[in-house]
Amino acid sequence: MVGRRGNPLLRWNTKHENVSHGFSPSDLQALSAICEAILPPVPLQSLDLEMKLKVLRNDALLSFFKSSSGPHVRPDEVAELLATKAIPVTVIVVRIVLRILTFRLGTLLLCGLVCLDQANWPFLLKFSEISLEKREKVLQRWNTQWYNPLARIGFMMIKAIFLFYYFTWTDENTENPAWDAIGYSVDMNESEGMEHKERPLEKGIIETDKEDEMTIKQRMINKGLKVTEDRESDTYKIECDAVVVGSGCGGGVAAANLAKSGLRVVVLEKGNYFVPRDYSSLEGPSTFEMFESNSLLMTHDGRFRFMAGSTVGGGSVVNWAASLKTPDAIIEEWSVQRGISVFSSEKYKTAMDRVCKRIGVTERVIREGFQNQILRKGCEKLGLDVTTVPRNSTDGHYCGSCSFGCPTGEKRGTDLTWLVDAVNNNAVILTQCKAEKVILAENDAHKRKESGRKKRCLGVAASLSNRTRKKLQINAKVTIVACGSLKTPQLLASSGLKNPNIGRGLHIHPILMAWGYFPEKKSDFEGAAHEGEIVTALHYVHPMDSTTSNITLETPAIGPGTFAALVPWVSGSDIKERLAKYSRTSHIFVMVRDEGVGEVKGGIVKYRLTKADEENLTIGLKQALQILAAAGAAEVGTYRSDGQRIKCDGMKHNDLEAFLQTVEAPAGVMSMSKHWTHSFTAHQMGCCRMGATEKEGAIDGKGESWEAEDLYVCDASVLPTALGVNPMITIQSTAYCISNRIAELMKKKKKD
Repeated sequence: MVGRRGNPLLRWNTKHENVSHGFSPSDLQALSAICEAILPPVPLQSLDLEMKLKVLRNDALLSFFKSSSGPHVRPDEVAELLATKAIPVTVIVVRIVLRILTFRLGTLLLCGLVCLDQANWPFLLKFSEISLEKREKVLQRWNTQWYNPLARIGFMMIKAIFLFYYFTWTDENTENPAWDAIGYSVDMNESEGMEHKERPLEKGIIETDKEDEMTIKQRMINKGLKVTEDRESDTYKIECDAVVVGSGCGGGVAAANLAKSGLRVVVLEKGNYFVPRDYSSLEGPSTFEMFESNSLLMTHDGRFRFMAGSTVGGGSVVNWAASLKTPDAIIEEWSVQRGISVFSSEKYKTAMDRVCKRIGVTERVIREGFQNQILRKGCEKLGLDVTTVPRNSTDGHYCGSCSFGCPTGEKRGTDLTWLVDAVNNNAVILTQCKAEKVILAENDAHKRKESGRKKRCLGVAASLSNRTRKKLQINAKVTIVACGSLKTPQLLASSGLKNPNIGRGLHIHPILMAWGYFPEKKSDFEGAAHEGEIVTALHYVHPMDSTTSNITLETPAIGPGTFAALVPWVSGSDIKERLAKYSRTSHIFVMVRDEGVGEVKGGIVKYRLTKADEENLTIGLKQALQILAAAGAAEVGTYRSDGQRIKCDGMKHNDLEAFLQTVEAPAGVMSMSKHWTHSFTAHQMGCCRMGATEKEGAIDGKGESWEAEDLYVCDASVLPTALGVNPMITIQSTAYCISNRIAELMKKKKKD
């Protein structure tokens, strides 16, 4: 077990003795100048009376407004974070922008005439030499100039990374001087009082990053695996009945069902294993340790950032616990209109019931958090229906940090349920083990005629953690891929599968957010935005049916780093005021069942909304603003780049209506638009969808690849269309049906 102080979820990992970020001293000087202009000292006389009084009464807040971008955040640390965590293409853009700004002519090119200095030779200033006031004006122009995409993208990335780090950095006492100012706190003792028990998966887990070449083979043998060594290729070969790639909602369920049926199962997981007492609730290290691509993978236009779990338990560990069953209309659409057999029988509905029972779904809420209280009250004031969200947690659960792993252990992800079932039936889980390709062979003539498939799958080739150069070859009778919609298509395509549906048909449930500020002294709501169960209340703007794209309003988990990274930057003063209101700023996000589709190829995600999707996002955004205003917000707004908002005190109905007329779904940062937005999405579906024929899907209606026999997919990528509701129950139920059928087939083969 990792000690608390040695836990990677407790520490930032941006400093590496032997790793260079590659930014020159001049680059760092330009970076520092940008960061200072993003978060400059703010004179109190520039604040309105209410904020000025608030600042003067709070020493931490006063220090926050007076301080600049440091001293606890250094430019080399921000550069290290960019270089090691961000997507490479965005790092290239940032490097180019910074390098241009180190030259006088380059500064003239990107900044215009503000860099002129008529009094001193050579009459041109580098960016770092320009006054703070003028630098701030330059950033304001970059924020709005569609014709200067290089500067705008560079600014957006630097702003997001810098502010995320500023508000998530902690010292040796796990404290951040800005937290007191913005009303944020982390309960580091939440899991300390938990009884120290053996980790639930200890019986079957091998954490390969703790092993070396001398011990890894013996560890696998000790777990009951049949292992041989091929010294020529530096490969360990493992024999098993079934190999499952991924341990999330799909892989966890598949592993449990196959192991229960008596099959020897090996699960490969590229992330690490943590238990509730490991979770620190610290936003920075947790985000980079537990999310795919450090939670920085974006759509090609920068409009949406993906949140996908990358740890033992996958998305079920970091999701918001919402446990909504597949709507009847969707089941009918998939089974009848699309002819997908797995959804066409009562077995699917039975599977949903069994899934909900296994993960302990409840609809009862004992205590509702700040944001959900506001959503519920606003809906009630407007006469709108509110649905209480079922959750796979206890009814008394009041944890606002579940997006970083639930420290109380009350949220029942696959790591505490299905994977426990799997290891109790002799399954073995290998962490820090990345699947490189599925192993394919040509099917013989008899098999090809019998199954209609040209190839057959023999297992998986994988690589281990950096501590060993050894490769793995897992030879299996059946292979289940469950890497999620962002990674499953890459694995299949890189393995040589050619079905054109692989990597296409991505749906993301696009999200936009509205916010409302509820001052403590003028509001009936207690608590803070980051406290309490994340999702307990929900409003459907349209009833779910087969013809209407559903629009859902829910509440998100927004830590201070994410808030600062996403919130519009209008000026240094404006963003400090917004951050000072963080703990009392409530959010409602609008999520739509998207018609638009995207594709995943070579690590790049291309995605575009349809006109109907844009309209539905706008409808939902307007509804969310009305709900926040009805609940008593002092101010409401959107995340549009110009800081779109309206004060509600003294506001008349016509004023709100006029404001709502200006609300729309903004484009992405890379668009040719003055106003843009940067949002997130947590639900990725499709890219290896089920289809009644090979032309309609990458896999058949029972989960098997159309191209390769004994190769199955068991995750969200199989879903034929967007779902319209939080997908956890649908993914687990689909995996339950697919894996049960695999188990039956394997039993039949043994008898034959």
